[in-house]
Amino acid sequence: MENNKNAAPANGAAVQGTASTKAQNKRKYYPRRPKAAQPAAPAAGAASAAVTEEAAQPEHKNNQQRGRRNNQPKKNNLQNQTAAQANAAAQQQKNAAQQKPVQQKQPRQNNQRGRGRNGGQKKSALRIIPLGGLGEVGKNMTLYECNGDMFLVDCGSMFPDGEMFGVDLVIPDFSYVMANKDKIKGIIITHGHEDHIGSLPYLLKQINLPIYATRLACGLIGNKLAEHGLKASAKLNVITPKQKVQLGCMSVTPIRVNHSIPDAVALAIETPAGAVIQTGDFKVDFTPVSDEVIDLAAFGAYGDKGVLALLSDSTNSERPGFSRSERSVGASFATLFARAEGKRIIIATFASNLQRIQQIIDMAVKYKRKVAISGRSMINNTAMAFELGYLKAPEGIIVDIDQIGRIRPEDLVIVTTGSQGEPLSALSRMSGGSHRNVRVGSGDFIIISATPIPGNEKMVTKVINSLMKLGAEVIYESMYDIHTSGHAYQEEQKLLLSLTKPKFFIPVHGEYKHLKKHALTAEDTGIPAKNILIADIGDVIRLTDDAIGIEDTVPAGRVLVDGLGVGDVGSVVLRDRRHLSEDGLIMAVAAVDSMTGSLVSGPDIVSRGFVYMKEAEDLIREAKTLVKEIIDKNEAEFQRRNPEELRGAVRDGLSTLMYRRTRRSPMILPVILEV
Repeated sequence: MENNKNAAPANGAAVQGTASTKAQNKRKYYPRRPKAAQPAAPAAGAASAAVTEEAAQPEHKNNQQRGRRNNQPKKNNLQNQTAAQANAAAQQQKNAAQQKPVQQKQPRQNNQRGRGRNGGQKKSALRIIPLGGLGEVGKNMTLYECNGDMFLVDCGSMFPDGEMFGVDLVIPDFSYVMANKDKIKGIIITHGHEDHIGSLPYLLKQINLPIYATRLACGLIGNKLAEHGLKASAKLNVITPKQKVQLGCMSVTPIRVNHSIPDAVALAIETPAGAVIQTGDFKVDFTPVSDEVIDLAAFGAYGDKGVLALLSDSTNSERPGFSRSERSVGASFATLFARAEGKRIIIATFASNLQRIQQIIDMAVKYKRKVAISGRSMINNTAMAFELGYLKAPEGIIVDIDQIGRIRPEDLVIVTTGSQGEPLSALSRMSGGSHRNVRVGSGDFIIISATPIPGNEKMVTKVINSLMKLGAEVIYESMYDIHTSGHAYQEEQKLLLSLTKPKFFIPVHGEYKHLKKHALTAEDTGIPAKNILIADIGDVIRLTDDAIGIEDTVPAGRVLVDGLGVGDVGSVVLRDRRHLSEDGLIMAVAAVDSMTGSLVSGPDIVSRGFVYMKEAEDLIREAKTLVKEIIDKNEAEFQRRNPEELRGAVRDGLSTLMYRRTRRSPMILPVILEV
């Protein structure tokens, strides 16, 4: 900034120097001479005849010389010439006076250009670094940085995909966050879904940052932190829409939006570089069940003031039109409750979808049924929601899941987790016959009130098939309108783009196809393609008032959580697990003399996931013979060889044999014991 401040005087000095040079050149061609005594001021109308000695004297001398040569001074001619010279000198003086103001204005014009658009103070650059949520659905996390101050927006998790064998959870890579932990002022949470808060316990175990979230989100976060023993030390701060939070040189103001969970907010982020709006997950619902309508006026107000960039939810960017209101699901529930007369109703939905749970409770009251809650996260969330007033039910409607044996099945509704087919969820355990309290049969009417998250389709289908095999009637989204999305469709996305009128646009929250489609929608609303940026996780997006671009990358990716282990399952472990799942394991066990290398016992061959040993006795016998031959062959050189070389020889020999006989490549694990 100091360089810019000094730039203006420097430019001005250069211009003044140019003007001074011009004046010197003028004196060069018109040298100054001592002025003669000036006559009294002429009368009006005679100003054109006023002559300075500097202009008139040279011509006068020439006339005198000519007069001396002719020896006859011609007085009349001399007077005429003097008058003509006076007129010429006056005109020259007039022209010089007209040019003088132009030379005086030039320094002011250049000084103005030197100060630039911002009066000599260049605006700071804002850096936005997505650490999750781009090119994927889940583990949303974004870092904002300006003038050395940083803060985070959301800290979510995601479900493992089918290739992540044994993995429980996927969280963002916190390497860059930890490298800059002293600069980070806090974490702002947009709402309480797992893909926005699920990783908080793992981050807070490394750095205890202040958390700012709405009342419901704070309640959900508190439950999650309590499971990890972190609630007592957590710095939870409840915020409300329109309440400004100052984080270093930046401030954040929440804006109310609609979503499938109450208390969701977008964020208006005011920075020295300009205002940025991040929508979080949103939709436009003019008839929400238990929440207020989205604050479109606030978005419009920021648009009128000027929005530098908009980061907007892209999940449903491929769907045209408007999303349905959450209230429309209630009408479908009414139809299905009437159809399920005489049967027990089991409804699976997200544990955080409190508006959906409230509609289920209302329908149970209408049809005189009790409601039982199943699933640890469902029980915790509903208990917290009742305590905070987000859920309401008449006395005696809610019953404990352990007490359902005392209630007639046709008088009961069970609300459970497992809408995404999670292997350990309550609905999955019901489908496998391992649930402690519920045995599914022909008297059950099961509703899966959710849409499979991309990647979970196979798991959901597997659960549905298992439930149908048990005799239950299963209703899912493609059959009835039992679910509505909490994410904006194309027309809602266009509405927000039109209200905020951003200079730059960054689509977020979705796979690449979603981001690309949202970018095309933004172009349709008039945003130039050069002002739209599709980024990836780890990209450092640099924003100024006249440019957007990616200037660098930082460490980013996924960290796998398996049991209590965080990050200890990497690509090598996953590769081994995938190998085991595809081809199984062959283990060769033998004991050799530590002095001579001769075979003491074995070899024994163990197969797991490769062949059934009782039906492959010939293959197992051949494998034993091969291992014995390899050990006998290496006996003579045992003392001079590394024991690992013997294991490698056994591994290579068995691998070749198994592929030749089966065209499969199981994992070979040789165990050679020296005794």
